[in-house]
Amino acid sequence: MSSMSRGMRCSLVVATSVLVAGAVAAPALAIPEGPPYPSPEWGEREAGNFAKTQEAAAEQQDPAFQERWRSQGIANFQSFVQRQIDDPAWRTTGNLCETWGEQCTGDPFYYPGTDPFYDDVGEVVEVAFYDDGGARLSGRVWKPRSAGPGAALPGVVMINGSVQAPETLYWWFARDLVSNGYVVLTFDPRGQGRSDNQTPDGQQGSNANPDVFATNLIDAIDFFRSTPTSPFPNADRGAAATTDFNPFWEAIDPDRLGAVGHSLGATGVSVVQGIQPWPGVCCTDNPIDAIVAWDNLALATSLAGHDMTPRVPAMGQSGDYFLTPSPFTEPPDPDGKRQGFLAFEAAEVPAFQVNIQGGTHYEWSLIPSFPATAWDPGGPGGWGNPLARHYSLAWLDRWLKEADEPGYADADARLLDDAGWVERMSFYYRGSRNYPDRTGAQHVCSDIRAGCTDTPTPNPAPVPPPPAAQPAQAPSLPSTGGGAAAVGLLALAAAGIAGRGPRRR
Repeated sequence: MSSMSRGMRCSLVVATSVLVAGAVAAPALAIPEGPPYPSPEWGEREAGNFAKTQEAAAEQQDPAFQERWRSQGIANFQSFVQRQIDDPAWRTTGNLCETWGEQCTGDPFYYPGTDPFYDDVGEVVEVAFYDDGGARLSGRVWKPRSAGPGAALPGVVMINGSVQAPETLYWWFARDLVSNGYVVLTFDPRGQGRSDNQTPDGQQGSNANPDVFATNLIDAIDFFRSTPTSPFPNADRGAAATTDFNPFWEAIDPDRLGAVGHSLGATGVSVVQGIQPWPGVCCTDNPIDAIVAWDNLALATSLAGHDMTPRVPAMGQSGDYFLTPSPFTEPPDPDGKRQGFLAFEAAEVPAFQVNIQGGTHYEWSLIPSFPATAWDPGGPGGWGNPLARHYSLAWLDRWLKEADEPGYADADARLLDDAGWVERMSFYYRGSRNYPDRTGAQHVCSDIRAGCTDTPTPNPAPVPPPPAAQPAQAPSLPSTGGGAAAVGLLALAAAGIAGRGPRRR
């Protein structure tokens, strides 16, 4: 194991040692299938399920992968050194992933020069902008090459997980979004990847200051919405080289914005979607219209002084195992991964939850050599990541696409394609949905894998935003979402949650 790998794994072990404890209900089978517990057959099934966590590392032993990974890591190191020569004001020294080398490379087949996407499909431009504390953030904006001025495409801002997870680990979904008609911003939060580790006055980022996963998301959305006539306030925050407005501003419809986050970034999108009025500079009303939270929707969580308040359509995704996977010795609580979903459902805000059978925390951050189900690097195969792609894109298409755009007409069909994807869903944890399709029919299912027998309630009238709900008591079970668990710093006490309907659609 390399020193890089040891460092990251050490951080993860420390993170898992500070999980917030909470009362859970007595274990019960989530699905009426499979062998009884306890029995040798139950143990055999669990052994096979846990073995899926080693699929990615096994396939990455392929010599072609190893060579591509090695050569891309060297190229990334060289580009980092050149950037520091060209602009020594970057404050990244000591960041584990500052070079985007070793595990921080991500899937090495998703880089310019190797992936034809960059020549044929997407245009990508590097950007830099200041956060609210004066740290410079490094990022990229992505758009379809076919999208010219006035394209008015929906936009998505993505935010990474913590414990050193650079933007490279998430380029797989940025590519998918651009290929399906979105403009995208990816970036490294303060303290991670190629962004500054700290502000000029010493304020930290990443796990030392988890609030940046809310405040930096707000800054990133403000930058994404910036234009030549409404530039980002870089000049008020520092003097180093920055990008004053989104170079792809003319291709964006400012009224359609999604936010996607992983781990502590998932906590960030869970919290920021509910802040009203908007605390940034781009607008008065919160511009987020839908979110996807990868491992997982947060529950009763606060960041940067803001509580998690359900407001816009939200999808949570999780897996059977977490940061440092270990086999189950008894059935886990079947509702353990859908507490955030239940909070949105209680607030009468559209919600969806899917859980990957045999999946780990790394189904969404493609980290070479880390435990995860099969990737099929650079190809169409794999296990958990394709499920994540399918549902993430369908959810955003459902809430962000317009009638004349690809992905609009079949978004509901993809979300309701249980037969096509149920075999990859957890047989331990319940996947659920409660949302209206485009006809206004409400689809309510508490256990997708067990079978959805409830009949959608027809509603031929257009679907208005749900009225503001009275504060509802949040479920008492703690969230197992990646962000809060990874740092062990965020209170998960049950709290009253006041619901807000989505702004639009």
